[in-house]
Amino acid sequence: MSTAYTPPVLTRPLPVPTPLTKPFWDALAEHKVRIQYSPSLGEYIFYPRPLAPRTLADDLEWREISGAGTLYTYTVATRPPSPHFANEGTLVLAVVQWDEGPKFSTELVNIDPADIRVGMRVSPVFCDYPEADITMLRYEPEH
Repeated sequence: MSTAYTPPVLTRPLPVPTPLTKPFWDALAEHKVRIQYSPSLGEYIFYPRPLAPRTLADDLEWREISGAGTLYTYTVATRPPSPHFANEGTLVLAVVQWDEGPKFSTELVNIDPADIRVGMRVSPVFCDYPEADITMLRYEPEH
């Protein structure tokens, strides 16, 4: 279970779910991670798409995954990457590789940048923004 994290008041742009990505966003709203799986490839797929990569098979299924993973890479942004982030302070932008295979771009929270190590285990943190009707997926060190 994740520790308490209060997301900052949003001033940044938010994702806009599409019919193709809606199952992913709906799952996050339930505090679950659901991504596509291709039986023809025998692999999980992310980002959402209409056809399986490499085979172009029309066999993609939405399946729940644990959301747990390993920190693949990160950067500590001490300057805002755009004006929308001006009031947020230091951001830790990261790529997490889910245990099921795909990689996911995200932010790390609840960690001092000095304690971050590539390869560390991380757990999902679901950040609800009810005013925007969206839940964002961030990550923290595994406890």
